[in-house]
Amino acid sequence: MFMTKKHLVLVPGLLLAAAASAFAYAGQEFAGRAKISLKQARTIALKASPGRITAEELEQEKGGSGLRYSFDIRRGKVTQEVGVDAATGKVLENAAEGPNPD
Repeated sequence: MFMTKKHLVLVPGLLLAAAASAFAYAGQEFAGRAKISLKQARTIALKASPGRITAEELEQEKGGSGLRYSFDIRRGKVTQEVGVDAATGKVLENAAEGPNPD
């Protein structure tokens, strides 16, 4: 395949677009209803269960205000699921993830 200067300029732009979309999280469409930000919720979750966040989402779920951030936090061989109320910042869940994670 023959590449022109135009192709060389396009490729870095496509890589940048792909990287930006990787920072999106599940449930982002609910973000306008959340009183606390994803960044604040991450801080709260990591304080409740230190480790490395491997998954995050904003979801409608029973309990609290009905809108919560959910984090999977890995520490060693254990993955902890931490739920943070998106309105109050209260930790609603902090338990080891079961054998059938959702």
